[in-house]
Amino acid sequence: QVDLVESGGGLVRAGGSLNLSCEADARTFNVYMMGWFRQAPGKEREFVAAISRTGDTTHYADSLKGRFTISRDVVRSTVYLQMNNLKPDDTAVYYCARSSTKQGLMSIAAMTPPPLGSWGRGIQVTVSS
Repeated sequence: QVDLVESGGGLVRAGGSLNLSCEADARTFNVYMMGWFRQAPGKEREFVAAISRTGDTTHYADSLKGRFTISRDVVRSTVYLQMNNLKPDDTAVYYCARSSTKQGLMSIAAMTPPPLGSWGRGIQVTVSS
């Protein structure tokens, strides 16, 4: 069962932008906090951003503040990650996740592997220099 489906990744030059989407199950979209994580080759999985159920609270990794913006659309049951001024270090597989709390998101991200019902299959983002 795959409840989270990411899209919008691809290859972009440094300084460019991408807008990732994660479509979730509409029946439960409003129940969960949503988040984005990423994992670069040979590196640990890391937190990118999270957004509350209502969309009024957001969290970001300190290093990404000002460049990345997370948002959610209840009509489309989709969470977005707008990424601007991309850098080669942003190259990674980006994953969408859901949980009741931010701590829950972090716990899911720490699992090996994370459960598919709460974790997407990932989408590749490659930033060339």
